[in-house]
Amino acid sequence: MSRTTARTYERFPLARRIEHWVMMLSFTTLAITGLPQRFSSAPFSIAFVGFLGGIETLRTIHHIAAIVMMLGTAWHILVFGYLAYVRRTRLTMIPTLQDVKDGWQALLYNIGRAKTPPQMGRYTFEEKLEYWAFVWGAIIMGLTGFMMWNPLSTTRFLPGEVIPAAKAAHGGEALLAVLAIIIWHMYGVHIRRLNKSMFTGRMSEEEMLHEHPLELADIKAGVAEHPVDPVTLRKRQRVYLPIATVLALFMLLGVYGFVSAEQTAITTVERQAPTVVVFVPWTPTPAPTQTPTPPATETPLPTASPNATQLAAGSTTPGTPASALTWDSSIGTLLQSKCISCHGPGALGGLDLSTYSDAMRGGASGPVIIPGDGANSLLVTRQQTGDHPGQLTPEEIAQVIEWIDAGALEK
Repeated sequence: MSRTTARTYERFPLARRIEHWVMMLSFTTLAITGLPQRFSSAPFSIAFVGFLGGIETLRTIHHIAAIVMMLGTAWHILVFGYLAYVRRTRLTMIPTLQDVKDGWQALLYNIGRAKTPPQMGRYTFEEKLEYWAFVWGAIIMGLTGFMMWNPLSTTRFLPGEVIPAAKAAHGGEALLAVLAIIIWHMYGVHIRRLNKSMFTGRMSEEEMLHEHPLELADIKAGVAEHPVDPVTLRKRQRVYLPIATVLALFMLLGVYGFVSAEQTAITTVERQAPTVVVFVPWTPTPAPTQTPTPPATETPLPTASPNATQLAAGSTTPGTPASALTWDSSIGTLLQSKCISCHGPGALGGLDLSTYSDAMRGGASGPVIIPGDGANSLLVTRQQTGDHPGQLTPEEIAQVIEWIDAGALEK
């Protein structure tokens, strides 16, 4: 092998490679823990959640990976600012009209309508597409992730319908990102031609000539980099570093607010359901004493029937429920009209109010309906705060309490 062929050129310094691997590991973790939530009814998802010990463990890992990606993104912004202002590095990742021409040339070459592939520089049009797709995906995932992580804060400014919409957009963008990595990135970087530069940091001259011929020409011509003299470098650093410090603090505060705005969104409180007496036998009524026969001259007084006496005392007859409200008659329709947008099948917190059995099962925080104890039922206490996305009126809350106190009957 000739000396020229064996020569290598630095492609990525160690810091950029570490940044890439941190983002790659966080992305992979997000995909592994996010897709089972996206396809929660799939057998593999159920088995994987069980393997990790439950949905709360899965979500905790997912949240930690999200925090790592947010911190990695913040670091990337600071590095970009340093390279752009202090080092005055050429912004070769910015798309240009030449990228459109390169894409068209590549298409013609791949279908046999052009004799040569496009000649590209530091970053190819495919690499730019991947980079900006990642930026777009990070923005979408960040916004929708915040809405789902902090639904109460979100619905103070936006209607409650944005929460299920954010869930749909989050899952769809996640699936798109995973497929893009598996199909596009894996093929272009590892299958079509194995690119080891993210492992070694360097590329051979042959690889540079094949992938980045224009950059290789600039390197050989000595115009690829513009060295900055030490005096100018220090002057720019004195300007940029304080700004970067303030920006870093703002971004760290943003991440902290992201994860701590709502403690209930990331912590499940175990509820201790009180013991409720669901059946109390009636006390036998002693036999009435013989009423003396009135004299023939007196008119007997009318005797109140047992039902009339009990109704006058404010009680109910044996076997009659304390309330006519049931799930089928009104409560189910009420909850579905107000809550189904967030608490339908596969909804937030695992709480599904589509059917009576699903509602009685509860969600990730445990039962939300305690028959006979409306005041301590989570369904009621959560509504009584007055800021729920699907907020019931005071009259509707009173109906729910009456229904639960009467035993939360289905029919």
